Amino acid sequence: MSGTPRVEAVLQDTPYLVQLSDDLGHVWSADEPVEVGGGNAGPSPERLILGSLGTCTAITLKMVATRRQWPLTGVRVELRLNPAGKPEAGNDIERLIHLGGELSDEQRAQLLKIANACPMHKLLTGEVRIHTELSA
Repeated sequence: MSGTPRVEAVLQDTPYLVQLSDDLGHVWSADEPVEVGGGNAGPSPERLILGSLGTCTAITLKMVATRRQWPLTGVRVELRLNPAGKPEAGNDIERLIHLGGELSDEQRAQLLKIANACPMHKLLTGEVRIHTELSA
């Protein structure tokens, strides 16, 4: 375990282009699409959230299948935010999971249950508190 995850987001002169870095030394960018004034130089915040859920889902399923020695040969996760349009309250994420390999119906059912218990799924569906303050 690497300790408490930390990410820093820095926006400077270029409209909406944010440079992100984390406590493990990774660096990446986020941006907004051109049609809302960005340069489309990286994924939008919504796409980063979907990417986090898809990544966590795929990794969790592979870890469990490997531990149980199940013949999972690959995972592809398709995600869409509010595919039927923005609801009056909350948001809807549609997640379609494609599993590769000769898995039994029971193994597939177990993997679906496990997908719904991956850490990012729990984070997104649980209570989240965000404590915000301005620096001096």
